Amino acid sequence: MKKNFRKLGALLMAGVVASSLMTGCGKAAGGGGTGGASDAGSGSGSSDIKIGVSIWSSTDVLGSQCKKIVDKAAKATGVEVQYVDQGHVSEQVTASVEQLCAAGCKGIIICNSADSEMTSAINTCTENGVYIAQFFRIISQENSPEVYKTACNSKYYVGAVHEDEVTNGYTLVNLLLEKGDRTIGLEAWTVGDATFQLRWQGYQQAIEEWNSAHPDDQATMTEPVYANTSSEEGAAAAMSLYNSNPGMDALIVAGGGGDPLVGSIGAYANEGLTGKIDVVSTDFLDDLADQLKSGGMFAESGGHFCDPLFAYYLVLNAVKGNYVKEEGTFGYEILFPYLYVSSPDDYANYEKYFVKDDPYTDEELAAMADYSFDELNKAATNLSIDDVITRHSN
Repeated sequence: MKKNFRKLGALLMAGVVASSLMTGCGKAAGGGGTGGASDAGSGSGSSDIKIGVSIWSSTDVLGSQCKKIVDKAAKATGVEVQYVDQGHVSEQVTASVEQLCAAGCKGIIICNSADSEMTSAINTCTENGVYIAQFFRIISQENSPEVYKTACNSKYYVGAVHEDEVTNGYTLVNLLLEKGDRTIGLEAWTVGDATFQLRWQGYQQAIEEWNSAHPDDQATMTEPVYANTSSEEGAAAAMSLYNSNPGMDALIVAGGGGDPLVGSIGAYANEGLTGKIDVVSTDFLDDLADQLKSGGMFAESGGHFCDPLFAYYLVLNAVKGNYVKEEGTFGYEILFPYLYVSSPDDYANYEKYFVKDDPYTDEELAAMADYSFDELNKAATNLSIDDVITRHSN
């Protein structure tokens, strides 16, 4: 059953790099605060701008990576940034927007949990004349038509930067199936989270296609067990799935910023299950290279911490009057690519160009503030290890 799953991941990843421009409603159009403010930098004409960041956590693995690159961009463009960690708790998500508006932010980027939270967020921003864009998220026109309409009707809703989550989920499950895994446990984070719903769609699509093509070699996937965003709950969810599903040979940790995954693989290590359960997830861990070597992780998608960077530029340009969406349209949309790794060698290249060094220099970050939307969209969708090597070798 073992095929070249690295090759499969590379082939499927090609579908992720597709990008879209702007999506219209009818017609397309061209807890407490944490962190703090960045130092004013070399940007021109932006020194009086403050942008708020509403994020699940600015201190876990993925959140800290997001904060680092946004802080660097803020310094390069002379903008102040303020963070509020909201833990993907709906009441805290909506309160974070109110808090950032009250703090004098002229723009906000937000990683919300559910589409429903965006009605309050958009209305609050509209009332205060504050621009807002989503990162890692987009409002579903199909599943949340009224929320989508609210976004269309507000000139202050700028748009969204997000990933092709269906393809992401589809790719990860196919990596497991090609490895030979057939009894797959599913660990999610928050009930109703829009991003998880899309990843789950991809997981299910992969299972259904496999079973249709292999009637004598069926695969199963459990219903999701929810772990919220803590390592303790992740550990409990992982063990519950293992104990409830005899013969389970793989675990999908759908996300949650990294902490649930840390708890899950730690729990399996404590039980002597490392390498016996193939674990895949989204959001690169700090020690992913070691986990790939030990068998703690089988494969992971990630490298998308620059997603909020591009939401930052959407909002900054809206505040400066450079990006103005057509009345009644959804706004600007960027589809950001995932990277997939399934070996220490895969991760070594990522670590060299994205972790030990930043994918963008200060000069590049300052220049991106003046990009047209088409230029910004191209920069986002082209981001890859090869892209960084090409840019930084000149």
